[in-house]
Amino acid sequence: MISVIIPAYNEEGNVERAASAVGKVMSENNIDHEIVFVNDGSADATWQKMKALAEKNERITAVNFSRNFGKESAIFAGLETAKGDCAVLLDCDLQFPVDTVVEMYRIWEQGGVDIVEGRKNDRGKENPLYRAFSLLFYKLMGSSGKLDMRGASDFKLMDRSVIDALNSMPERLTFFRAMSSWVGFKTEKVYFDVAEREVGESKWRTGQLIRFAVNNITSFTSAPMQLVTGFGVLTFVISLILGVNTLYNKFFANSEKGFPTVIILQLLTSSIIMFSLGIIGYYLSKIYEEIKQRPRYIIKEIARQQREEDDGKH
Repeated sequence: MISVIIPAYNEEGNVERAASAVGKVMSENNIDHEIVFVNDGSADATWQKMKALAEKNERITAVNFSRNFGKESAIFAGLETAKGDCAVLLDCDLQFPVDTVVEMYRIWEQGGVDIVEGRKNDRGKENPLYRAFSLLFYKLMGSSGKLDMRGASDFKLMDRSVIDALNSMPERLTFFRAMSSWVGFKTEKVYFDVAEREVGESKWRTGQLIRFAVNNITSFTSAPMQLVTGFGVLTFVISLILGVNTLYNKFFANSEKGFPTVIILQLLTSSIIMFSLGIIGYYLSKIYEEIKQRPRYIIKEIARQQREEDDGKH
């Protein structure tokens, strides 16, 4: 059986479409399946629609968070709820094509492959600035984490052994896209075209994407900490050059000319020190969040057909 995990935030217009599309494709291809919806604290009728579907369809389970915890938490809640021999992540807006799930499943079914990863043929219609920052982000992640994340997405089918490995990882600050690559296992790639969103609009805003990138870079790599060392080396080199210039002015020219150099050097070193302290402080804040050992998410309710007794126990 395959578990199709669908996290959603304010997707009331897509919940029924997603359930219908997945059910239709799985049935046409005779694939035993379950659908795990995760409501990430939506403010609209997303949960009500999920719950109604779950109570009518034995193949659907719906999980409701107590508040918005973020997509990463919703993904891991889906992985921990899934009962399938394999699982695939699918966006509720159906920009990841359901037909490609069948292709992934057939590859996994043949054996020898633990992860079937969907890679985008292109990124669809995107703001050029956003595209540039995305490429920079994945380049940084790839160079520091030694992972090939070009064109990577959350669209992955994973064997039960991979799911269990991810569920056993205790960290609170998670980045599924990188963690599912870090665990290793035999991986094969399939390529797909990103579909246009038919209902609603993307919930990601520029500020959220920046925070998402910063959080994931710092949670999965120590590369920014190395900038502190780099700044130290840079400051030393600049100081050495300006020191030689100051000595030259003292012995062979008017030493008063070096005064602006001292001011510039002081401003430069002060700004680098403050920036470096900011990086260190950010990592300390992440350590603080981890050692508190708070749960990644809190489940308010689980809806299944004829299993209402499970509701509220988590």
